[in-house]
Amino acid sequence: MRPSLRPPVAERSFRSRAVDDFIETTRARITDPQLGWLFGNCHPNTLDTTVWHECGDDGPDTFVITGDIHAMWLRDSTAQVWPYLRHAREDAALQRMLCGLVRRQARCILIDPCANAFNREPVPSPEWSGDHTVMLPGVFERKYEPDSLCAFLRLSHGYHAATGNTGCFDGKWLAAFDRVLETLREGQRGTVPGVPPAYRFERTTARAIDSLPIRGTGYPARACGLTRTPFRPSDDAAVFPYLIPANAMAVVCLRRMADLLGDVLGEEDRARAARALADGIDEAIRACGVIHHPHAGRVFAYEVDGYGSALFMDDANLPSLLSLPYLGYVAADDPVYRATRAAVLSETNPFFFKGSALEGVGGPHAGIGFVWPMSLCMRILTSTEAAEVERCLLMLQSTHADTGFMHEAIWMDDPARFTRPWFAWANSLFGETIVHVLERWPGLID
Repeated sequence: MRPSLRPPVAERSFRSRAVDDFIETTRARITDPQLGWLFGNCHPNTLDTTVWHECGDDGPDTFVITGDIHAMWLRDSTAQVWPYLRHAREDAALQRMLCGLVRRQARCILIDPCANAFNREPVPSPEWSGDHTVMLPGVFERKYEPDSLCAFLRLSHGYHAATGNTGCFDGKWLAAFDRVLETLREGQRGTVPGVPPAYRFERTTARAIDSLPIRGTGYPARACGLTRTPFRPSDDAAVFPYLIPANAMAVVCLRRMADLLGDVLGEEDRARAARALADGIDEAIRACGVIHHPHAGRVFAYEVDGYGSALFMDDANLPSLLSLPYLGYVAADDPVYRATRAAVLSETNPFFFKGSALEGVGGPHAGIGFVWPMSLCMRILTSTEAAEVERCLLMLQSTHADTGFMHEAIWMDDPARFTRPWFAWANSLFGETIVHVLERWPGLID
């Protein structure tokens, strides 16, 4: 058996005995030694290396960095801890840590709901001195991505569903929820000549995807019920201003929050507001976000503008078109999703790459020819075919370049060419994927 690549116990940033026990039990079920080794390294990586946590007089507080970038993204931090929710009820320390993250995310949103990433302390970010936008203390980067706000909602609902605990839903959390609704509604306004937008972002950069056109406002959007998405989950600028996967995630998260707010917290007015916003966005997706593709038929678009223009592609970052069943927006056998999925995993998607080492979805962020392991994980998590799952598992375990961890992106012909050796989100998603396979397709790996 190859030695574990986990840090020594004394050097781990957070320890959960429930997670450690689960890893040992799970590894014992995995018959392939390399796959078991990868799971043992990857699944606890977020806890081992990225968590700062303390409990003060004000309650628990948790800050989760992405890995090699020492800032906290709302989207990433939710995804990083998501696989540990199943253990929270049996581990009080883990439950406090997760509660602290919900609380920290709420406070980040109260600083600026348009920011995607935050510093641990309220200090400026010299890395982005060329950003022309309103940078408040504590903000690391201010690329507005509605999926970041949805990630806060997703974690809040997931935490309560896993623990039954409501202690983190305090006055500041309710205020943060109100800011989320306000921001998503503002994004429905569309472009109005002569009326300045609430959000602008320009960056002095040679990378066009890092800045919004038209003096930082982005291309025009027609009000249609969708909420505007200036930046994608990849942190790249959108082409058309309404990203369908992010809007779909908003529908799911708002409806789940409506149940939590109304049935558990007694916040009936907020529950009605959340449900009404979700219903309006959902109606707009069905009206504007489903298109007829000349090669794929009736599919979900990736981005639209409300005027009738649409872009079909997919990006490995979540939310994506591939991830719609994983998010809970549609069933895996939904006809429009099935057609969309087939197109995403083919040359119809300009960011689907097939090389001698692996095939999968990438995106503009890493560039042409780079496949993201997260897309292989999501392919497994949304698959209905054992053969596809097995094939994706083989690609994942044969392209980590003997590092023992997942990476951001891998060159399709050479696993030794990869980006980000320490990317905790990819490691957490891989661990989540292995657990899913054991539950859904146990014969493939145990």
